[in-house]
Amino acid sequence: MRRWIALLVLILSSTAFATDSPTPEDTVKQYLTAVKAGDFNVAYPLVSHDMAQNKTKEEWVKEQQWVMQMAEVKIFEFQVYPGKIEGEKAYVPNVLNSQDKFLNQLGVIEHELYTLVKEDGRWKINQQQIVANTDLAKWFPKESGADKK
Repeated sequence: MRRWIALLVLILSSTAFATDSPTPEDTVKQYLTAVKAGDFNVAYPLVSHDMAQNKTKEEWVKEQQWVMQMAEVKIFEFQVYPGKIEGEKAYVPNVLNSQDKFLNQLGVIEHELYTLVKEDGRWKINQQQIVANTDLAKWFPKESGADKK
Protein backbone atom coordinates (compact mmCIF):
# COMPACT_ATOMS: atom_id res chain seq x y z
CA MET A 1 0.00 0.00 0.00
CA ARG A 2 2.80 2.41 0.84
CA ARG A 3 4.33 1.88 -2.60
CA TRP A 4 1.05 2.89 -4.22
CA ILE A 5 0.86 6.04 -2.10
CA ALA A 6 4.47 6.90 -2.93
CA LEU A 7 3.78 6.31 -6.63
CA LEU A 8 0.65 8.49 -6.47
CA VAL A 9 2.58 11.30 -4.74
CA LEU A 10 5.31 11.07 -7.40
CA ILE A 11 2.78 11.23 -10.24
CA LEU A 12 0.91 14.16 -8.71
CA SER A 13 4.09 16.12 -8.00
CA SER A 14 5.48 15.58 -11.51
CA THR A 15 2.15 16.69 -12.99
CA ALA A 16 2.21 19.82 -10.85
CA PHE A 17 5.69 20.70 -12.10
CA ALA A 18 4.65 20.16 -15.71
CA THR A 19 1.77 22.63 -15.39
CA ASP A 20 3.84 25.20 -13.47
CA SER A 21 5.75 26.24 -16.59
CA PRO A 22 5.40 30.02 -16.94
CA THR A 23 3.19 31.37 -19.70
CA PRO A 24 4.69 33.69 -22.31
CA GLU A 25 3.09 36.63 -20.45
CA ASP A 26 4.59 35.45 -17.15
CA THR A 27 8.02 35.25 -18.79
CA VAL A 28 7.80 38.82 -20.10
CA LYS A 29 6.58 40.10 -16.71
CA GLN A 30 9.43 38.32 -14.90
CA TYR A 31 11.95 39.66 -17.42
CA LEU A 32 10.74 43.27 -17.21
CA THR A 33 10.55 43.12 -13.42
CA ALA A 34 14.17 41.91 -13.30
CA VAL A 35 15.38 44.51 -15.82
CA LYS A 36 13.54 47.29 -13.98
CA ALA A 37 15.32 46.20 -10.78
CA GLY A 38 18.65 45.92 -12.60
CA ASP A 39 18.83 42.21 -11.73
CA PHE A 40 20.21 40.75 -14.95
CA ASN A 41 21.15 37.49 -13.23
CA VAL A 42 17.40 36.86 -12.94
CA ALA A 43 16.72 38.13 -16.48
CA TYR A 44 19.33 35.95 -18.21
CA PRO A 45 17.51 32.59 -18.00
CA LEU A 46 14.41 34.29 -19.48
CA VAL A 47 16.10 35.14 -22.78
CA SER A 48 16.95 32.72 -25.59
CA HIS A 49 20.48 31.84 -26.60
CA ASP A 50 19.96 33.98 -29.72
CA MET A 51 18.76 36.97 -27.71
CA ALA A 52 21.80 36.61 -25.43
CA GLN A 53 23.93 36.30 -28.58
CA ASN A 54 25.27 33.01 -27.20
CA LYS A 55 27.09 34.89 -24.43
CA THR A 56 27.70 33.32 -21.06
CA LYS A 57 25.60 34.55 -18.17
CA GLU A 58 28.51 36.56 -16.80
CA GLU A 59 29.25 38.22 -20.17
CA TRP A 60 25.59 39.03 -20.83
CA VAL A 61 24.96 40.38 -17.32
CA LYS A 62 28.00 42.69 -17.48
CA GLU A 63 27.00 43.93 -20.93
CA GLN A 64 23.42 44.67 -19.87
CA GLN A 65 24.57 46.45 -16.73
CA TRP A 66 26.95 48.58 -18.79
CA VAL A 67 24.29 49.45 -21.40
CA MET A 68 21.69 50.38 -18.77
CA GLN A 69 24.19 52.53 -16.89
CA MET A 70 25.65 54.19 -19.98
CA ALA A 71 22.23 54.99 -21.44
CA GLU A 72 20.84 55.99 -18.03
CA VAL A 73 17.80 53.80 -18.60
CA LYS A 74 14.93 54.16 -16.16
CA ILE A 75 11.91 51.89 -16.36
CA PHE A 76 8.98 53.45 -14.54
CA GLU A 77 6.26 50.90 -15.27
CA PHE A 78 5.03 48.39 -17.80
CA GLN A 79 1.77 46.72 -18.72
CA VAL A 80 1.88 43.28 -20.30
CA TYR A 81 -1.11 42.39 -22.48
CA PRO A 82 -2.40 38.92 -23.35
CA GLY A 83 -0.20 37.22 -25.90
CA LYS A 84 -0.84 34.98 -28.86
CA ILE A 85 0.75 31.59 -29.36
CA GLU A 86 1.26 30.64 -32.98
CA GLY A 87 2.92 27.27 -33.36
CA GLU A 88 6.39 27.35 -31.85
CA LYS A 89 6.33 31.10 -31.20
CA ALA A 90 4.46 33.39 -28.86
CA TYR A 91 3.91 37.12 -29.25
CA VAL A 92 3.39 39.26 -26.16
CA PRO A 93 2.57 42.99 -26.36
CA ASN A 94 3.71 45.40 -23.67
CA VAL A 95 3.31 49.11 -22.99
CA LEU A 96 6.52 50.49 -21.54
CA ASN A 97 6.93 53.74 -19.66
CA SER A 98 10.67 54.40 -19.57
CA GLN A 99 13.33 56.96 -20.31
CA ASP A 100 16.94 56.96 -21.47
CA LYS A 101 19.45 59.55 -22.61
CA PHE A 102 19.74 58.39 -26.23
CA LEU A 103 16.50 57.13 -27.82
CA ASN A 104 13.75 58.18 -25.44
CA GLN A 105 14.85 61.32 -23.62
CA LEU A 106 11.29 62.58 -23.18
CA GLY A 107 9.97 59.34 -21.70
CA VAL A 108 7.46 58.71 -24.48
CA ILE A 109 5.27 55.63 -23.92
CA GLU A 110 6.44 52.78 -26.15
CA HIS A 111 4.36 49.92 -27.48
CA GLU A 112 6.55 46.82 -27.63
CA LEU A 113 6.11 43.32 -28.96
CA TYR A 114 8.10 40.44 -27.51
CA THR A 115 8.61 37.29 -29.57
CA LEU A 116 9.19 34.18 -27.49
CA VAL A 117 10.33 30.70 -28.46
CA LYS A 118 10.36 27.40 -26.58
CA GLU A 119 13.88 26.62 -25.44
CA ASP A 120 14.85 24.05 -22.82
CA GLY A 121 11.11 23.36 -22.42
CA ARG A 122 10.27 26.96 -21.41
CA TRP A 123 9.17 30.13 -23.12
CA LYS A 124 12.11 32.49 -23.59
CA ILE A 125 12.32 35.97 -25.08
CA ASN A 126 13.89 35.85 -28.51
CA GLN A 127 13.18 39.34 -29.83
CA GLN A 128 11.90 42.72 -28.68
CA GLN A 129 10.62 45.35 -31.09
CA ILE A 130 8.61 48.57 -31.18
CA VAL A 131 5.12 48.13 -32.67
CA ALA A 132 4.37 50.34 -35.65
CA ASN A 133 1.39 52.69 -35.30
CA THR A 134 -0.42 50.76 -38.03
CA ASP A 135 -0.30 47.57 -35.90
CA LEU A 136 -1.36 49.04 -32.53
CA ALA A 137 -5.00 47.88 -32.77
CA LYS A 138 -3.86 44.31 -33.55
CA TRP A 139 -1.75 43.96 -30.40
CA PHE A 140 -3.31 46.39 -27.92
CA PRO A 141 -7.05 45.87 -27.50
CA LYS A 142 -8.98 48.56 -25.64
CA GLU A 143 -9.90 46.26 -22.75
CA SER A 144 -7.42 43.93 -21.14
CA GLY A 145 -6.96 41.98 -17.94
CA ALA A 146 -3.27 42.87 -18.06
CA ASP A 147 -1.30 43.46 -14.87
CA LYS A 148 0.38 46.76 -14.24
CA LYS A 149 3.78 46.90 -12.57
